[in-house]
Amino acid sequence: MTVNIKLPNTTYDININKLKQITLDTKVVIVTNPTIEALHIDYLKSHINAKELSVVTVPDGEEYKTMQSIDTILNHCFEQKFNRNSILIAFGGGVIGDMTGFAASIYQRGIDFIQIPTTLLSQVDASVGGKTGINNKYGKNLIGAFHQPKEVNIDPYFLSTLPKREFSAGVAEIIKMAVCFDADFYNWLENNTLDSEENIKVAIQKSVQTKAWVVSQDEKEKGLRAALNYGHTFGHVIENETSYTKYLHGEAVGIGMVMANNLAVKLNLMTKEEASSIKTLLEKYDIPTTYGIKDVEDFYEHFFLDKKSLDDKIKFIIPVGIGDVKITSDISKSDVIEVLEGFAI
Repeated sequence: MTVNIKLPNTTYDININKLKQITLDTKVVIVTNPTIEALHIDYLKSHINAKELSVVTVPDGEEYKTMQSIDTILNHCFEQKFNRNSILIAFGGGVIGDMTGFAASIYQRGIDFIQIPTTLLSQVDASVGGKTGINNKYGKNLIGAFHQPKEVNIDPYFLSTLPKREFSAGVAEIIKMAVCFDADFYNWLENNTLDSEENIKVAIQKSVQTKAWVVSQDEKEKGLRAALNYGHTFGHVIENETSYTKYLHGEAVGIGMVMANNLAVKLNLMTKEEASSIKTLLEKYDIPTTYGIKDVEDFYEHFFLDKKSLDDKIKFIIPVGIGDVKITSDISKSDVIEVLEGFAI
């Protein structure tokens, strides 16, 4: 199937199916990591016809989502004598997609790129919507740009070699979409397991349709799109505190969702039963739901480095039951601290 995103300055397709033949009358560079290169580069190359085709690899892992990796990509483009008609292909998970998109956004002030995501998390979320960027010591994705891909090609075939932990990290983002926007989809997730190709395709399709709908209404995250950060406000602090090495992004988001749910319960926006249901669904896929906060005050202060914070106010994404969400900057510090103390060690 194909999902289309229509934005003020561009429109593009998200293709969910077996990878199609891609013909590009220009120079093309595939950006990937050593793991994906070893597993799937020949499969991808067999589906690309280009004037010139080369591959650049960057190390695998969130801790390598840095300016040094961007320099590696850009230097390869210069060495290949890329021009403004040349195209990058992001071939990997969310880290590769974010870095490739950012490199494309700044190379000669902007060139096209194509997303071919290979992890469940990137297929259902990260590859769609044009958010690109890198991390630094202050936080996650604080350096970046909105730069929409030319197209997104989602082939579930790549999930066949995905480690179980990586798969579960992607499920966290699927659950996130359902809790925020689609109670019927959430009920479907509760009553079905993602252990068949048919069910995985349903989950990818539902998630992509939701993400496309949100992005089409709010490309630059001025309002509604911020709701997709449910679990991320807390999760990004967890990732930063653990130097991006202990948890996969989806795992940190899963813990962040539990924290956000506890805050929602405190604010009477969600019942304890609903919060428990979400926690149980996360744990069904072995997604972490607990975290030990060493310094509650320091954890709280980290919120202010988040992109979503504005004018010394923290923007929280709080679920309203299951199927709705609230974006607010009017939650008292005492309420947040009380929730964080529930995770203190």
